[in-house]
Amino acid sequence: MTDLLQPDSTHVAKPAFTASEQLASHLQQLSVDLIELHLQGKQAHWNVVGLNFRDLHLQLDEVVDAAREFSDQVAERMRALYVVPDGRSAAVAEQTSLPAFPAGEVNTAECVDLITTAIYAVTGTARRIHDDVDAEDPTTADILHVIIERLEQLAWMIDAENRVANRSLPRSIHR
Repeated sequence: MTDLLQPDSTHVAKPAFTASEQLASHLQQLSVDLIELHLQGKQAHWNVVGLNFRDLHLQLDEVVDAAREFSDQVAERMRALYVVPDGRSAAVAEQTSLPAFPAGEVNTAECVDLITTAIYAVTGTARRIHDDVDAEDPTTADILHVIIERLEQLAWMIDAENRVANRSLPRSIHR
């Protein structure tokens, strides 16, 4: 079998769109934040203890599944736009905007706050980059919409574990 691409030849693709440096940077930031959320979710899943353990343990799997699915979707979108994602552990550790998750056992109430904070950090990244992404590539912005919607839903559901009706902040809007 002969090589289709000879060593002295160059393959040339002619995509209708490729990402700018800014779009590449934004998507890389979201990618590492999603990977870090996945890792923190597993750390929490393995080490959460206390009241309502089982429910939170199962909810954390939902967070992990969503973060893994979304990180893959973002990375594949990056490749479709001729951007090379960097999901290596060193890159994630260096670039993530999420606060660190503690080692060892974590009480359920503390875990709720930590994971909710991590989820909101990821949605904060998605919201921060959204307008720039949308201006350059509305198709990629549609992916951000799905990520924001699902992660904010998960954050609300998990955070409800620690909320006190009509006394927690932010207060719910009553009409």
